[in-house]
Amino acid sequence: MKNVTFRQLRVFTEVARQLSFARAAEHLHLTPPAVTMQVKELESQVGLPLFERSGRSVALTTAGEYYLVYAKRLLATLKDADDAMARFQRLETGLLTIGMVSTAKYFVPRLLARFRQEHSGIDVKLQVMQNREQLVELMHANEVDLAIMGRPPRELATRAEPFAAHPFVFVAPPDHPLLRVGHPPLESLAPYPFVVREPGSGTRNAMEGFFKEHRFEPCISMEMSSNETIKQAVMAGMGLSFLSLHTIGLELRTGLLHLLDVQGTPVMRSWNVVHLLSKLLSPSAEAFRYFILEEGEAHLVAHDTPLLSAGSAHG
Repeated sequence: MKNVTFRQLRVFTEVARQLSFARAAEHLHLTPPAVTMQVKELESQVGLPLFERSGRSVALTTAGEYYLVYAKRLLATLKDADDAMARFQRLETGLLTIGMVSTAKYFVPRLLARFRQEHSGIDVKLQVMQNREQLVELMHANEVDLAIMGRPPRELATRAEPFAAHPFVFVAPPDHPLLRVGHPPLESLAPYPFVVREPGSGTRNAMEGFFKEHRFEPCISMEMSSNETIKQAVMAGMGLSFLSLHTIGLELRTGLLHLLDVQGTPVMRSWNVVHLLSKLLSPSAEAFRYFILEEGEAHLVAHDTPLLSAGSAHG
C-alpha cells in the first residue's frame, strides 16, 4: 500500500462519512466520476473492496470499517504535521475545525463572526454534535482542533479552560399557573410533566445533578435530543423544561416562553474551551483559543443579564 495517496484517503473518508459518492463529490468539489476513480484506485492498492454498492446505496465493508480507522489516523497526523510547520512560520491561515455540543450553536457563530473579522485568513469548519458523548468521540478520533463544551471529558487527557458562566433555568409556557408564584420552591413543580433532554447530554446531567442535590423526583413525560423540539413542546403546553439560558433568548424576548424563577436557580455551570493535551495547536487554533478566553464571557454576560433580570422581575 506504499502507493496510496493522501488524496485517496481524503476521498475515501468523505465517502465513508456521507455514505454517498454523489454527496462526497459535492462536499469535496469534485465530480462523481473523479470520486469513484479515487476509491477504485485505493481499493486496488489495498487489494480489498472497501465499500458495498447496491444501486445508489453505499455501505462500508468490514475491511472498509477497519481501514477507515487507520485512514483517519493518517490524515490527523498529516494535519498535526501541517500545524507544526505553520507554528514555525507563525501563519494564521488554513482550516480550523471547532467541535461543539448543540447548545453552544446559539452563541459560538456570533463569536466566530467577530473572530473572522480579525483573522480573515482562517477558514473555520464547525462540527455541531447532538450531545456531549458524540463530541467526546470526535475528540478521541482527533477530528477537531478545539471543542466548546460544558464538563470536560474525564476519559481523555485534555486541557480545559473555562471562559464563561453557563446558566440553566426552568421554562414554562406564558399562561402557566406557576408564573403567578413569586419564587416557587422546587417542590411546587412536582405535579407538572417535564419535557427534557436525553441522557448523556450536558443539559440532562446538569438537571439531574440539581434534582439529586434537592432530593426532587420530577415527572418526566418526554425525552428529546433537540433543544428546538423541546422549546416547541413547552410552547404547546406539553410540560415544563430545564434548558440552557443560551438556547432560549429569542423565545424569552418575544414572550413565547417564560422563566420560572424557581428557588435555587439559575443553576450555574461553566463553558470550557478544550483540546487534547497531545495535540499541538496550530496558530489559528491558538488564536481562536485566546479570542474566546478574552471575549467569550463579556459576550455571554451581555446576552444573559437582561434575560435573568426580566425573569426575576416577572416572578
